[in-house]
Formats: sequence, structure tokens, C-alpha cells
Amino acid sequence: MSVVSEMLRGESDGTISFGDYTREQKGKLENFEHSGDLYKVKTFYEITKLELNGLFVYESVPGSTVNHFREAENGVSFQVESNQDVQITLELAESTDYGIFVNGEQVGLMETNRSGKLSFSVELEEGKPAQVKVAAR
Repeated sequence: MSVVSEMLRGESDGTISFGDYTREQKGKLENFEHSGDLYKVKTFYEITKLELNGLFVYESVPGSTVNHFREAENGVSFQVESNQDVQITLELAESTDYGIFVNGEQVGLMETNRSGKLSFSVELEEGKPAQVKVAAR
């Protein structure tokens, strides 16, 4: 998997890919239209953040590259890569239990807070993407 040098792109399977954790300087792309929605991404080595129609969706600290990000009614799935472990925060349904799966193994069960935020860590090795799935229980 490689970084998304254009910062944000639509994929042929209907998903999006975004982020470039190798950037030394902050990069930002606004008003990217995909499937009738407007996306905004900010990315560099310290942080990657995605917004959808002006609302928070995804953030990683430090920065990451995310491929095939798909939102569904019951959660999200994506591949994530970085040069070190990342702390990911997602905006999901409020006060809902979610199972967190990394590379097919359940690594946690968490409840979102009243604002719908869910934060978890993913251990990564540079050059080896991890498949992440967060699904409502």
C-alpha cells in the first residue's frame, strides 16, 4: 500500500482513500466531491483528519494513510498504514457498542460517548497495512 499523494481520491469500488503520513508540511484538500458528498482532508506526519459535509469522520495521531474507507449503517471498514502505531478517533452513532477488529481479530468492545466518538489504537509496522473494521453490536 502506498500513500495517497493526491491526499484524497475516490476508488472504483465506491470507497475513498486519503492521507499521506510521509508529508513534512501540512496538506489540505477541501470540497472533494464523491458520491454526492463533500470531503475535506488535512494530512501530514503528525495528524490525518477527514470531514464529510463539514462533520468530523476520522482522525489519526500521528498521521496515516487510509485506503478503501467505507462507511455503512453499522460501522466502518478501512486499511490503515503509518510508520508507527496510531491512535484513531471515529465519529459513529452515539451511545452504541462497537466491536473493533484488526486483521480479522477482535481487539476490543467499546461504547461511543454521547457525542459518538470512539478512540482506539492500532499497532503498525511501516509498509504493512492493517485491515480495520468497527461494527455495531
